[in-house]
Amino acid sequence: MEYNRLTPEEERVIVEKGTEFAFSGVYHDHKADGIYICKRCNNPLFNSEAKFNSGTGWPSFDDTIDGAVEELPDADGRRVEIVCSNCNGHLGHLFKGEGFTAKSTRHCVNSISLNFIEE
Repeated sequence: MEYNRLTPEEERVIVEKGTEFAFSGVYHDHKADGIYICKRCNNPLFNSEAKFNSGTGWPSFDDTIDGAVEELPDADGRRVEIVCSNCNGHLGHLFKGEGFTAKSTRHCVNSISLNFIEE
């Protein structure tokens, strides 16, 4: 399958499962209305209504677009990795029980794994 061309840094995060530095990503404090899509394959992942400010330095969402994100055991054995269900591109990690929102779910996502389509 053919995917969007990625920069070396995007490859490091999306393909090699890296992490961008906290507070460095373009979407960590982004507040526009729209849809966040996978940078690698353009699959719609998150609606802006699900985004919230967790103060952690990465975009945080308490919900996904149905079927868009897959949860996998992380290689470190402690966390749950989240990937795009279409291309398996690394998005970040899932945390539950933190109490940031009523859903008590935080999809902690690397900005570099996303593009945004404004509504």
